[in-house]
Amino acid sequence: MGMQRIGGCLLQLTRALGSLPLVHWRSSSGINRLRFLSTQATESHTMEVIPGKTKMGWIGTGVMGVHMARHCMDKGYGPFFVYNRTMQKAQALVEKGATVCKSPKELAQHCDVVFTMVGYPHDVRQVILDQSSGVLAGLKKGGVVIDLTTSEPSLAKEIAEVASSQGKYSLDAPVTGGDVGAKNGTLVVFVGGSQSAYESVSPLLSCFGKTIKYFGEAGSGQHAKLANQITIASNMIGMCEGLIYAYKAGLNLETYLSAVLSGGAASFSLQAYSPRIMKRDMAPGFYVEHFVKDLGIALAECQRMRISLPGLALAQQLYVSLMANGGAKKGTQALIETLELLNGCQLPKMS
Repeated sequence: MGMQRIGGCLLQLTRALGSLPLVHWRSSSGINRLRFLSTQATESHTMEVIPGKTKMGWIGTGVMGVHMARHCMDKGYGPFFVYNRTMQKAQALVEKGATVCKSPKELAQHCDVVFTMVGYPHDVRQVILDQSSGVLAGLKKGGVVIDLTTSEPSLAKEIAEVASSQGKYSLDAPVTGGDVGAKNGTLVVFVGGSQSAYESVSPLLSCFGKTIKYFGEAGSGQHAKLANQITIASNMIGMCEGLIYAYKAGLNLETYLSAVLSGGAASFSLQAYSPRIMKRDMAPGFYVEHFVKDLGIALAECQRMRISLPGLALAQQLYVSLMANGGAKKGTQALIETLELLNGCQLPKMS
């Protein structure tokens, strides 16, 4: 019996027995081959998210994460579990009733849904994928891990593949809106990954997100966030350069800002950060070092896609300069300091 006929018989037999789905294809040598596929990748997620019943975990309670987690608790979701490397940053959640866990794995063992919001891609990898202490090592089958960190699209795809192989689900769901959006529950959420999982957990995203958009397969949420960061980067440069120009031209800066905030140059960055600049308030709503990380990831993706975005490259260099001058832990509005240094001036502080 020829190889082609054997392959056809095996295909019919397997289908008749109702076994795992198969892909049937012809190799480059002309021989028919069979490959089994995991049913996990084709199953729909059916978890119902219910306040007071859905067990939630939160990893990463920094400038934004602590407020986002609080919104979920305020909506009644829980029991609620929390893990953070610096546990004092989670104290506000503990006082609201959250239970502290010793590792991401321990946290995940208690939870239906786990959110992560950490600093860098290597942190994401360790927190989620570490085989001895990561979220996927503890999460039960059918559970969902949602990474809110701005990270690498390729890592989001890797996490999705590992989760799927274990009968679990993952979403990449980075956010924008800064500390103000986190405090007010008005963030924008960019989602990629399993659509059925997204539909199941969307009520949780609504706890802290005002605008939630689903973009498609794993990694697409990260791509959307990177495009957002590219837009913000040039916007921040324009805001700071406009202020420098107005100051050097002898304009009253308060009058200038009141005018442009009502015109075509108005933007979230101008509205949120120009008052902080004028007060010389460089406290972080979003850390410079994290923004540099985001812009670096975006530049790497540009190289991979072979596209040239000179505005992005300029912004990254200006923010790297700010870091070199001690600004890593400052907010992104501290870019004004780099522009002041370049132009030998300093804007006056206003009350």
